[in-house]
Amino acid sequence: MAALYITSSQAGAGKTLLCAGLGRHLKGKGKKVGFFKPLVAAIKSKEADSDTAFIKRVLSLKEPVDDLCPVIGGEVKLAGKVKQAYARVAKDKDIVIIEGVWRQRPGGESVESSYEVAKALEAKVIVVEGYSPDLFQTKLADKYQGFGEDLLGVVINKVPMSRMEAVRELGGVVLGVIPEDRTLLGLTVAELAELVEGKVVNDAGKSVELVENYMLGALSVDSGLDYFGRKDNKAVVVKGERPDMQLAALETSTKCLVISGDGSPIYDVLHSAEGKGIPVIVTDEDTASVMDSVEQALGMTKFNQEKKLPRLAEIMKQRFDFKALYKGLGLAA
Repeated sequence: MAALYITSSQAGAGKTLLCAGLGRHLKGKGKKVGFFKPLVAAIKSKEADSDTAFIKRVLSLKEPVDDLCPVIGGEVKLAGKVKQAYARVAKDKDIVIIEGVWRQRPGGESVESSYEVAKALEAKVIVVEGYSPDLFQTKLADKYQGFGEDLLGVVINKVPMSRMEAVRELGGVVLGVIPEDRTLLGLTVAELAELVEGKVVNDAGKSVELVENYMLGALSVDSGLDYFGRKDNKAVVVKGERPDMQLAALETSTKCLVISGDGSPIYDVLHSAEGKGIPVIVTDEDTASVMDSVEQALGMTKFNQEKKLPRLAEIMKQRFDFKALYKGLGLAA
């Protein structure tokens, strides 16, 4: 049986994304895939449970979340504790994907525990890096030399399209390059509503829909239809006092309407939105604040929606070295 440890030195770099993408790929190739996320901490966070529940659904795993994501507790006799918990989820599997962390913080997991867990489970290692210009200042192989020969490579995530070629030319231990992608970075309508401290005021049945683009209200009604028609799968942010713009946005491919500032949608807007099945979010935040919140959130978007999986598979087929993965893990393709 093979073990693959996926870790990162950064929060939000894309560990869960890679676990889901690789897990689905391997499962599609007929492999029996398991998942394990040991926590070297005093308590388990809701985020850890949420990520694990998502992978459990994606890989159709039968084990309970508490077995997939156990709290090991402290770093005393860490290797033995991890092995014992790991044995419960590794039974009858061809490969187990282990999501780890690599960070130093009081009372939390440390760099040392990341090395120790990977070594204890005899796992090969992939490190996920979020794109940064600093990538070109350090040799990646030197940065992660602590993993020794167990390091299969590094995956660079959220790379601007203008920098894709430069990142590919890093070569060496780079195993995959994942570009910035609107679908992968997308928020759901429900997540957007929470982000802007708003609420969905009509039928929330489409709150799980993904929003890929964002637009502000047009300057005039005459230009509205043409302007709003330039992007699909979008959220349109319009001031509360502009129902004319709100109605124009609803005539185009819109995932949701965000009404900003102090105001409620008029009857005509709600009636049109309900007829077209478009959620309406109302928030007290002004338009600029809404867009600032969205911009900041996109860099830390969680990968927890099944609707993103087909796009991820498409990207990884083009941008990830599966041949090197199979060779490194000793698996038949």
